[in-house]
Amino acid sequence: MADLKLPQRINRLEELAYNLWWSWHEPARDVFRALDYRQWRLSGHNPVRQLRKLTPEILAAAATDAEFLALYDGVMAEFDTSMSTPDTWFKRTHPDWLHGPIGYFSMEFAIHNSLPIYAGGLGILAGDVCKEASDLGIPMVAVGFMYPQGYFHQHLCVERNICQEEIYRQLNFDESPIRRVLSPNGDTVLASVRLNDFSVAIGVWLVRAGRTSVYLLDTNLEQNPPEHRDLSARLYTAEREQRIQQEVVLGIGGVRVLRALNINPSIWHVNEGHTAFMILERIREEIARGASFDEAVKRVRATTVFTTHTPVMAGHDIFPIDLVEKYLTNYWKAVGIDRDTFFRLAQEDGARAQALNMTALALEMSSQRWAVSQLHGKVTRRMWHGLWPKVPEEQVPITTVTNGVHVPTWVAPELSRLFEKYLGEGWIERHDDPALWEKVMDIPDDELWAVHQTLKRKLVSAMRERGRDRWVEDNVPPKQLLVLCSLFDPDALTIAFARRFTEYKRPALVFRDMERLKRIIGNQWHPVQIVFAGKSHPADFPSKYLLTQVYNQASERDFQGRLAFVEDYDMHMARYLVQGADLWLNTPRRLQEACGTSGMKASLNGSLHLSVRDGWWYEGYNGANGWAIGPDLVNPRPEEEDEADAEAFYRLLEEKIVPLYYNRDRKGVPHGWMRMVKEAMRSIVPVFCARRMLKEYTERTYQAAARPSLSD
Repeated sequence: MADLKLPQRINRLEELAYNLWWSWHEPARDVFRALDYRQWRLSGHNPVRQLRKLTPEILAAAATDAEFLALYDGVMAEFDTSMSTPDTWFKRTHPDWLHGPIGYFSMEFAIHNSLPIYAGGLGILAGDVCKEASDLGIPMVAVGFMYPQGYFHQHLCVERNICQEEIYRQLNFDESPIRRVLSPNGDTVLASVRLNDFSVAIGVWLVRAGRTSVYLLDTNLEQNPPEHRDLSARLYTAEREQRIQQEVVLGIGGVRVLRALNINPSIWHVNEGHTAFMILERIREEIARGASFDEAVKRVRATTVFTTHTPVMAGHDIFPIDLVEKYLTNYWKAVGIDRDTFFRLAQEDGARAQALNMTALALEMSSQRWAVSQLHGKVTRRMWHGLWPKVPEEQVPITTVTNGVHVPTWVAPELSRLFEKYLGEGWIERHDDPALWEKVMDIPDDELWAVHQTLKRKLVSAMRERGRDRWVEDNVPPKQLLVLCSLFDPDALTIAFARRFTEYKRPALVFRDMERLKRIIGNQWHPVQIVFAGKSHPADFPSKYLLTQVYNQASERDFQGRLAFVEDYDMHMARYLVQGADLWLNTPRRLQEACGTSGMKASLNGSLHLSVRDGWWYEGYNGANGWAIGPDLVNPRPEEEDEADAEAFYRLLEEKIVPLYYNRDRKGVPHGWMRMVKEAMRSIVPVFCARRMLKEYTERTYQAAARPSLSD
């Protein structure tokens, strides 16, 4: 990987480009915009790629431009302070109780779209955790996989029976914000893991997210045969044998990589069951140091915390006995236990194990267990009651830390400047303080509305640009171009449904009464438009058929071009959607949405939430900060639930939402709507932010898990 050649005066641009800290600090992004705006756009907002494309003449001119140098120097001073100051929240409030960092293991990390190794909500949450840990000064190292093909890019075709086409593109490592980590002797191999009868070599890439280091494992090394080189190629493979191989490498190999780097966490955080094999390696280490099996289990359990995100059993990784025996027999032999003892670590119901359940393993082997919303906590305790059959369901030792979003990442710059004006300078440092957000009610309606209109026009422009790019790239037919948004009106009430396309999220619920929807959308004076975005898993054919149905409806002439489907939903488009939509729609089947954080991002940016009371909305809705779809049904039949929720959706639009949105004063400002927007910001942002979440994890979880290691 060739070093960048930069003028001495601005040579720290390379250091800045390789630390994704710039992605959530607007002045840092301004540095790269000011350097060369055209290349900034062409690079996809990737400064590593941008710097490699710039000519020596442009760089030399920047190095002598007084205005640019003032911006550059100011940002580098802020960067240095952020990276090195001892005056952090963690040091001020919790000094000296960690002798090693928190090791945070996750199958995916979404930190910025320049590193597309994420699929959806789990990765977004993990990325937000890493960034907030940096902001608070919480010592954390993260471990995941480097997927050189990442998750797929989505192309849609209106003329296909299944309209989603999955396209995999190889990541250009030279143009990505990653660095290869070498061993002390300069080797690319840092660790190895035995898979059946072969030892797989593991390399590592480093991603810096402020103070947080994210280590991404890589098996694409010349030391490995082709079948093992491809292990880390793609995220969430549907092939079960490759999946267990990935999870063995990530869990066991991840621990070995940290040891090779002389990183010894005090606390080990398992983010979802995919990474639970990390626990097994640490048990092996304890036994190698002389502990008995029972002693090893006790020590490892004490310093392990686990977050589960999945409220339905089908979403948990369960491996059949033959695969477990094939890849883990050497493990239980190495620690001196028999097969039955090993399987008892991961039983679902106390019976003789017929499979290995990764979530059961993580639950059994953690001292602290967390669901991601209050309602999800109830569902999870019911789901896993069999692990603790002798205690009442409400006393099952699984509690809740509700998810939150990283505010500096997701807030629109235009809104941030408005908050600076009315909430006060440095509001971002105090954004988890509810008292601060009382001041949002002082923002004049017309100023807040003007900012929102700007963001909405940026959304429509981004949608049109993405559609134009597809037309230029593939000469898509005009009918498909219409679906990609070319007729969208920035003045119409705009609803966004943007999330993973799967049956339980019910994206087609809005089409239950087609004629009624057409009347709502086609109102001449009060038009409504809906933009859909999201991907279906390549192996989930029912969901792909569902996506096709929604896409085909959007192409119907009767909807007058007021339905659109944005392809290839990613972090970049997500920002435009959560910042520019008027209304954020969420329609999951009850008790199947663990949390769902996209609505939190939308509320932060002035989009009102319209959702079934599931996930975070069950605790976030207060009657004045958005709308709840349907009654709180108890164990409804799917048909009954769909009927009730569709009726509630249409009625809310007809009787409340559309009239409120279009009730304007003579200047065109909808004051009633803006009161709800400000109430949403006031009541949601300080409570459902990653800052509150990380502080809560620290004080309720990490401290408790650190106590055993402190007493050693």
